[in-house]
Amino acid sequence: MKFNARSSSVLFALLATVGLQQAHAVEWSDTSVGYRYGTSFAEPFNSQDISKSIINLTYANGYKWGSNYLNMDLLTSDSKDSKAQEAYVVYRHTLDLGKVTGTDFKFGPVRGLGLTAGFDWNTKNDPGYASKKQMLVAGPTVMFDVPGFLNASLLLLKESNKPISLSSRYDYKTHPMLNLAWGIGLGSSNVAFEGYMNYIASKGSNEFGGATAPETNIDASLMYDLGTPLGWGKKALRVGVGYQYWRNKFGNPHTVAGSLAKTPMLRLDAHF
Repeated sequence: MKFNARSSSVLFALLATVGLQQAHAVEWSDTSVGYRYGTSFAEPFNSQDISKSIINLTYANGYKWGSNYLNMDLLTSDSKDSKAQEAYVVYRHTLDLGKVTGTDFKFGPVRGLGLTAGFDWNTKNDPGYASKKQMLVAGPTVMFDVPGFLNASLLLLKESNKPISLSSRYDYKTHPMLNLAWGIGLGSSNVAFEGYMNYIASKGSNEFGGATAPETNIDASLMYDLGTPLGWGKKALRVGVGYQYWRNKFGNPHTVAGSLAKTPMLRLDAHF
């Protein structure tokens, strides 16, 4: 499959159409605006710790046959990363097979089974690489029976990029990813444990002919619901701490400076 600007535009149009068709059938939804800050982010080929401010907008909903998740991060780096600005968008749609077929797929700790598809898209204006990532994802999902949610997906990734040094878009080898995503309330404490883990297999040679390495990206947070005790409403304001561990970032092997991130973060968000 050739993934280019035309196919990307078609994908966006299809997703927009699906969203409009589902709007009348939404059973629940959650919109949030958040902010996080850390001083030890890493970027490949840069040996310095980088401070970043990140504003994010997240929207999730559930409808008759499944759920949608959309997140956009707006990242601003300090001078150690050329004060670069980046936008990163993630969209996932999970089709609940039990709801579609009318069959109960519960067994043991499993609540249900699904099919997940979506895309990642980003752009960054740093002078060195200037990422223009586009990626399609699809695969099966297992949904576990927990207070909140815990989903495990095995996704096939079709990724391409066009850094500033290339005249045309480069397609990586199609490769798999194991994804865990969770949001679990800790009893009656107003504290939630949230995050995701991606284990991404090697995507073949990079755009410059070098080998890529498997990635491990873990982003986890403990968030306290401050809005409830203050009487502002559930999750009206949450504060917390997060930590990101990212090994072989973007597929760069561990021998590359900046390919390993260990980043504590302060976080806050407001839900509507």
